[in-house]
Amino acid sequence: MQPDPCSPQVISFWPDYLKSLPATQALCLVVALVLALLGTPWWPAALYSLLIGNLCALFINLGLRGISLYRARRGHPTQDGWPNALTTGVLIVASVLGGMIIGSRVGDALLGHTTNWLSPSLHTWGVIFAISLLPSLAGTWLFRSRARLAAAQAEAEQALRHATEAKLRLLESQLEPHMLFNTLANLRALIGLDPQEAQHMLDRLIDYLRATLNASRSPAHAVSAEVARLQDYLALMQIRMGSRLTVEFDVAPDAAALPMPPLLLQPLVENAIKHGLEPHRPGGLLRVSAHREGELLRLRVEDSGAGLAARPSNAPGSGFGLTQIRERLATLHGAAAHFSLQPREGGGTVAQIDLPVTAT
Repeated sequence: MQPDPCSPQVISFWPDYLKSLPATQALCLVVALVLALLGTPWWPAALYSLLIGNLCALFINLGLRGISLYRARRGHPTQDGWPNALTTGVLIVASVLGGMIIGSRVGDALLGHTTNWLSPSLHTWGVIFAISLLPSLAGTWLFRSRARLAAAQAEAEQALRHATEAKLRLLESQLEPHMLFNTLANLRALIGLDPQEAQHMLDRLIDYLRATLNASRSPAHAVSAEVARLQDYLALMQIRMGSRLTVEFDVAPDAAALPMPPLLLQPLVENAIKHGLEPHRPGGLLRVSAHREGELLRLRVEDSGAGLAARPSNAPGSGFGLTQIRERLATLHGAAAHFSLQPREGGGTVAQIDLPVTAT
């Protein structure tokens, strides 16, 4: 299998080379200025300096790219795509020598004369070599440091992403049996009251659980899919509660296709029935709505039941679904998402969730 040329295991060429171009030109002109101050005519000094400096940078970048590709193909890639320090050092020295030789030849051709490599002295060539080598070493060290920092940041972000995904899987694994337990508890209560209706409810329950558990395996689905699961669940509850339960859905067309976490509204609907409508003798209305408000997806579950004051805060299992919702929102969206539970005007309770529409 060939490595992906854009993989972090393979050092990039054009991005790094283009980023280094302004600094390369500046260094070349500084070297030319120094040579001019030492007595070299400005135009030849600038020409040779630009030719040698740019060729050194080109050879270094091409060499690093080639080495990282070779190592990746041999199955020995490095995390940030860069070779070790010794290999990089040898490459830089070879690139500087090649840049000096080829750059001098091109400069000679442009100026119409021939450079005698034995005159000026080897000492002078050593100085020119050092002047070319030091900026090459400094620039390469800078880009290598930046690459290592970027690789470390990417590794940290990946670790955080994996931790977030693991936490979400844990939360969802806790939510599914909780939802199943509540549904089976409703079925058990109905068996003693109306066995025939219990059989009908069991048939609906099988279809509902199959669709709901399959949907929960996805990290996100459309609002319309969440509403479809709620409709199935509330159809079960209407079998049990009969005329005491009235259900309304209000989903705006521009909100139906927006993504949201699965089973996010399920605990709110369960709480509305268990703590709001069932204890309320006349029953009442349960309304689910979804609207887009600017850059927010606003989800509401409201009931006209007994209200917040009638909800036992110390009842076994109470608060589990709300805790799951808060933790899932915090894990997925942080401070960008908001959950509130407030009294409803005219009696009952309103649960509201605001999600950023750009997040999935």
